Amino acid sequence: MKSERIVQEPNLTTLLRMPSWVTSARGETFEDVAFLSGATLATLDGVVGHQVVPQTLLRDRLALSAAEACVLFSGRPERAGQLRDAVHLLRPGDLPGPAGEIYQCWRRAVQRPVSIKALHRALPDHAPEQLATWLDAETGAPITRAAQILEAVLTDSPRSEVPALVLADAALAQALGWDHLMPLLVSGLKRGDLRKRGDELRLACHRAVRISAERVVHVATDLTRKTERLNAVAPKLRAKGAAAAVQMFLTRDAMTPAGLTSLNSDRAARRFCDRLVELGVVRELTGRDTFRLYGV
Repeated sequence: MKSERIVQEPNLTTLLRMPSWVTSARGETFEDVAFLSGATLATLDGVVGHQVVPQTLLRDRLALSAAEACVLFSGRPERAGQLRDAVHLLRPGDLPGPAGEIYQCWRRAVQRPVSIKALHRALPDHAPEQLATWLDAETGAPITRAAQILEAVLTDSPRSEVPALVLADAALAQALGWDHLMPLLVSGLKRGDLRKRGDELRLACHRAVRISAERVVHVATDLTRKTERLNAVAPKLRAKGAAAAVQMFLTRDAMTPAGLTSLNSDRAARRFCDRLVELGVVRELTGRDTFRLYGV
């Protein structure tokens, strides 16, 4: 009689971990840097496709980081907290301001599968035909293509840094076979990198992807653990509409109590949020007594 071999499921740390030989290695030549960025992307590809990772929430959180980096490039003072306020506390008819517009752009860019229509929704100041021309103009390996599109957009429109970075990440996603854009380049690039061209820009993009991908794996691991804890307590929540409210937290970086429309009232929503904070599965993000925002 054959003995059955017990195969243990890999734990979360094993699944969502960048190999140490990738994180510790130092690339000196272009070939070394390109190889390491490719190995980094291979690991990230497994994270992007893994069912335990809250993909929508991850992209929304990364959109905030991408917007913060773009705002920093522009010399503006707003950081993550101010960007959240600018978008999540908007009243009907209000404008988010320049920094808030950048954040809205990145949020829209990651929300829907990559297409010209979705990209035009994120970049309404550029005609769909122009977006298609930029996106379809280049071919090659994923990072090479992203660098070429970044260069093409900035050559045609030097002040269009945000559109250039969004389209470069869209091209990278398409080349990797991902349905959605994952913000990578902007968080690893420096302001001066956007003035580079040719091989120098391509090398900067390889380095940027390696830096950003390591961070994405870390964020994905953190969010996966937190959403698992939230899912564990969800069945114990008795409030009417609790399941739909929990789902909002599982897909969005930040929520106002007023945005939890499945609950009976604003007061009930505030109590619900405070209860999640007490249970340790949601954080209050602002430190304020009023106009609060909550997220995992």
